[in-house]
Amino acid sequence: MTCNGGHDRLTSWREREASLYRVFPFGGLTLGTLLALVAPAPHHLGALPTLAIAVAAGCWVAWFVTLHPGWQSRRTLMAVYYAGLLAFAAALVAASPWYGFFAWVGYIHAFPVLPGRWRVAGVVTTAILVATSQGGGLSVVTSRLPLWLLLVLFNLVVAGSASWFAMVAEQEDAKRKRLVEELGETNRQLTETVRENAGLHAQLLTQAREAGVLEERQRMAREIHDTLAQGLTGIITQLEAAEQSRDRSADWRRHVDNALALARESLTEARRSVQAVRPEPLETARLPDALVELGGRWSALNGVRADVATTGTPRPLHPEVEVTLLRAAQEALSNVARHAAASRVGLTLSYMADVVTLDVRDDGAGFDLTDQPLPREPGGGYGLTAMRQRVTRVGGELAVESEPGSGTAISASVPALPGGAG
Repeated sequence: MTCNGGHDRLTSWREREASLYRVFPFGGLTLGTLLALVAPAPHHLGALPTLAIAVAAGCWVAWFVTLHPGWQSRRTLMAVYYAGLLAFAAALVAASPWYGFFAWVGYIHAFPVLPGRWRVAGVVTTAILVATSQGGGLSVVTSRLPLWLLLVLFNLVVAGSASWFAMVAEQEDAKRKRLVEELGETNRQLTETVRENAGLHAQLLTQAREAGVLEERQRMAREIHDTLAQGLTGIITQLEAAEQSRDRSADWRRHVDNALALARESLTEARRSVQAVRPEPLETARLPDALVELGGRWSALNGVRADVATTGTPRPLHPEVEVTLLRAAQEALSNVARHAAASRVGLTLSYMADVVTLDVRDDGAGFDLTDQPLPREPGGGYGLTAMRQRVTRVGGELAVESEPGSGTAISASVPALPGGAG
């Protein structure tokens, strides 16, 4: 509010200054004419010639200032006007000293119409004319030269001081105008930046939302594969085995019980996956113990020996790292059950300084890596792809070695990021 009030006052003052700029010449001319007629000075030119010059001077000012105010910005034309103004002022001062009131207008008009150093010339010329009128006319130059010079010096000092303050004020006003323009430009740029940032923010929100949806879809795809898909595969395998052992009551019951246990376990893991909760084995045990439990259950279901070993010093890892290694072990064992026809599987969890490695080796059929390159599993399924995605997601690497008839070795190496055991 203060800034707006100051701007309004400055604008009001500029309007009054413009009005005085147009009015002063006619006031000085009228006053000088009245005094010249009422109290004529000695050696005056005469009433009629003086009036003629005064009317001509008034018309000159009216044409350039009153009737054409827009001409003030045309420097060359205004220089012509100012030269004519001084010429009329000199003629009138020579006709009657009372026209010093009109000559004084030269001080006022020098700054609006003259550029730079030409203002100094206009002020000096005006000071000479005003000093001559104050001394009583042209006779003072010849008869009382020291007095005239003193008057000229006095007017120069007064006019110079006033001109200096006027120049300083003009410079400050120019700086203020530039500052206002710069602030306006800065405000415009800031407004544009805010508008662009708003659009960019909306775009980033959209991208983040889309990325979040995609990430959640990928997470659910991995979890479904690691829980429901593997569980359903195990259930189908057990039910097929039960169908084949229908005549053997004990074997049939064992396979059906295994299928029911797998179904319950898969349902529990599915619920935990939807809620983004750690797998149940890691909630109740450390990673090495969870792998031992996993190997025992898998061996009991598939009738294949599974040896689990741990090297190094076990320590709590980041939950995401432990989940990745557990899921990798589950997927590797699932692949062995479906494709390898192995008689033995070995799982080794190795704790090292910077990495933790899970190695899963079997003595099964193996496959040719040149015919079936990574990341797809031998059967063309999603298993190795999901495993690779999980391991890469935590900054690890997955390696697979296999040859037909020589078994398969899978190695998942992940950073040993510290964390609490869940």
